[in-house]
Amino acid sequence: MSKSLKKQVAVADEQLLADLGYKQEFLRAFTPLEVFGIAFSIIGLLPSIASVLFYAVPNGGPSAMVWGWAVASLFILFVGMSMGELGSAAPTSGGLYFWTHSLSSPRCRNFLAWIVGYANTVGTVSAVASINWGCAVQVMAAASIGTNESFEPTDAQTFAVYCLIMVLCTIICCLATNVLARLQTAYVIINIVLCLVVMIALPAATPKEFMNDASFALGGFSNRLICPTVTTWPDGFAFILSFLAPLWTICSFDSAVHISEEASNAAIAVPWAIVGAIFVAGVLGWAINVSLSFCMGTDLDSIFNNPIGQPMATIFFNSFGQKGTLAIWAFVVIVQFFMGTSMLLASSRQVFAFSRDGALPFSRYLYRMNSYTRTPVNTVWFSAICAVLLGLLVFAGDQAINAVFSISVTASYIAYAVPIVARFAFNNEFKPGPFNLGWFSLPCAIISVLWMAFMFVVFMFPENPLSWVTAAEDMNYSIVVLGGIMLFSVIYYYFPKYGGVYWFKGPVRTVEARDEEKVQRYSEGEDVQNVDEKKGKGFSSSVKVESTESG
Repeated sequence: MSKSLKKQVAVADEQLLADLGYKQEFLRAFTPLEVFGIAFSIIGLLPSIASVLFYAVPNGGPSAMVWGWAVASLFILFVGMSMGELGSAAPTSGGLYFWTHSLSSPRCRNFLAWIVGYANTVGTVSAVASINWGCAVQVMAAASIGTNESFEPTDAQTFAVYCLIMVLCTIICCLATNVLARLQTAYVIINIVLCLVVMIALPAATPKEFMNDASFALGGFSNRLICPTVTTWPDGFAFILSFLAPLWTICSFDSAVHISEEASNAAIAVPWAIVGAIFVAGVLGWAINVSLSFCMGTDLDSIFNNPIGQPMATIFFNSFGQKGTLAIWAFVVIVQFFMGTSMLLASSRQVFAFSRDGALPFSRYLYRMNSYTRTPVNTVWFSAICAVLLGLLVFAGDQAINAVFSISVTASYIAYAVPIVARFAFNNEFKPGPFNLGWFSLPCAIISVLWMAFMFVVFMFPENPLSWVTAAEDMNYSIVVLGGIMLFSVIYYYFPKYGGVYWFKGPVRTVEARDEEKVQRYSEGEDVQNVDEKKGKGFSSSVKVESTESG
């Protein structure tokens, strides 16, 4: 791209952001490929499938892995297309709650934006926690493989590794924007290469006794055969429960929206990053699941209950042996770590945008830009600390920590659905951006919202249908954790005298008329390098710039 064209794109991006009411505060260092990279790297594919394969194996087995993935991926693509239209029209870091406020009725826009903002914040923080928890479990699985399955980690040991991973992710996410942008290209390349290596090497290395025929790999169904004494859901509902694997894997694609203020040509780059990441992940993920189902053997009990603690690691161990599995698993852990850094980056931008509008506790401290890196370091640490606190759920039992995975989906679906509904349910002046579905916008939105509403309800159900009359550790903690946080947000909004209902008015303009004038004159070709000096005053901004010396 020539310098003149880059200049035009930069001016257009800044003008569009100014039209939305925000001053350009980030460096726009993400190219369209790197915007795709952050959405795709968060999806992660192979390590993500490894983290949630325990949902598909007992709830349908190979047929759920293959066809459950195909069904869910198609509906997720509809969600992505609906969100892409909104992201193209208004590419801002606040994204979903900004759209909600802009498109909703004046009578309820503040409350809806508040709820969506909190749901989106909870969803992104939960995604950080679930990704890095999955990484910690994978590290411990590697230790088990290295000791010939004699090492079985405790919850405390896994939590300690989880905290270390979180600290490392946080340090990386405090780097400058251009460094973070360049990392996304490396993430994409390593991710895709790892997927292709496994899809080719796994069938080639698997012994005959573990190879399955097509009838089992594509049509075999297992409804909790690994736990024959436990009461199970009907086969159809068990199959639906397996959807959590693809839904958690192909989720958090709104990350592209949250870095839109750091993206070049955001109105085009953001929607295509969302749709492209979902499509590529759906196709490659389906191929990976087909490969696994042909190479996993028929003894699902040994896969699920193996001391290694990871179904995919067990499949690899049976096929590649100890050394081969450790070699591949090392890259699985690395890619999972990449996912965690990308997700923490996106989460910190959502927190930054929400605190910019004063909606979060301690917003005055969170809404600060580090003067050296030009990144919101405070919000990076805030998201990381909240994710660490969610990790403490492991000490409440396996079902409690597993709830973090479903919360990252259900909370996100609340945030995704409301602005999509608001676009068509309220009288507004929505102006489509370059990415526009035309007449298919409404049908796509209906399909998306119905799908998300259905899956939201499904993931509130416990794994065991009789868990509410048996042990507390078997209950689904998703409703407790998510419901508690959302209840807090409602109480905080309506709290007497100090609640958000008295002061939260939605997105707060940070761009002034002088700033808009400069952008307009710049777009018309005028040399405005010294405009402020000529006027005798510089830019003013509501953002507080914090120096590295002041911490």
